[in-house]
Amino acid sequence: MRKYLVVLSACTMMACGSHSDVREVDAAAAADTSKGYNQNTTISANINTSSNSLTTAKEIVSPDAIKMHVEYLASDLLKGRNTGSTGIDEAATYIIKQFQDAGVKPYFSSYRDKFDAKGVSGFNVVGMVEGTDPDLKTEYVVIGAHYDHIGSAKVVNGDSIANGANDNASGTSAVIELAKYFAETKTNKRSIIFALFAAEEMGLLGSAHLAKRLKTTSINPYVMFNIEMIGVPMTDKDYTVYLTGFENSNMAEKFNGYSGSKVMGFLPQAKQYNLFKRSDNYAFYEEFKIPAQTVSTFDFTNFDFYHHVDDEATVMDFNHIANVVNQLIPGVEGMTNSNSHEIIWNE
Repeated sequence: MRKYLVVLSACTMMACGSHSDVREVDAAAAADTSKGYNQNTTISANINTSSNSLTTAKEIVSPDAIKMHVEYLASDLLKGRNTGSTGIDEAATYIIKQFQDAGVKPYFSSYRDKFDAKGVSGFNVVGMVEGTDPDLKTEYVVIGAHYDHIGSAKVVNGDSIANGANDNASGTSAVIELAKYFAETKTNKRSIIFALFAAEEMGLLGSAHLAKRLKTTSINPYVMFNIEMIGVPMTDKDYTVYLTGFENSNMAEKFNGYSGSKVMGFLPQAKQYNLFKRSDNYAFYEEFKIPAQTVSTFDFTNFDFYHHVDDEATVMDFNHIANVVNQLIPGVEGMTNSNSHEIIWNE
């Protein structure tokens, strides 16, 4: 049987290191983008249209669990998790311990998927939970996030450590908790790969490496779903997270249908600044020409500390992050359990 893969991942929404297609985004200009902007794309799935960004999902993942992960990953002890540093090595060790304790097995022979990151040692962390259906378990869903950051930034009040709580300890915490949930409940007919990417900040290198490595195997991806910067909520939105490349697929429609609420929506700034190409999802689109998109709650108006030393755990909304993860669970279950490949690319 031909193997398929769905990828959920996380990555930086703005300038991603030295990636050739990336340019810095003017946040002030982006914040003004939606004024007078009309979007005709609609979600036609059977959902509760009264749902909005304040919708609270059933608490499966707790804010305390999210807080534990983010506070460790964004602590001064890890010194900003720059790829090749002792800090990112300790972050990987932490993630692996979470996987081991939950019963998430390594996807490859080791949890550490090594690659060269411009002359320094980089490694993704890749685990898996096997599917429960004898036939569908040969197909794969991959959930991921970049767990690296930039190490240091401009000194403010004597602090030079860019802790990267929102970018992207928030997304990493989501992947850890999703991995733990599916390892415990086994509500996935398809197998699930959980991938944490390094060297995103150096130019999306970790995701590019994994996409190329998977290209050499019999796995053929179905969907790439990337999570990025979910540390603080948006305001005045009737959805919880926005989806990059929104109109390029029916992912939002199908996901919202699986979830029974409007989890994913359209953000005009994401289209204007082509955020579809600025995150780890893009490597999978380039390699496989599949639906490969990113979700986030960073909307250019709700967070002032991008690549800043004040991107600390203390400014994260742990109730919000946990709520995002809890709202994602039904949609992920729908993607892993559908009898056919319902999410399609429109190009």
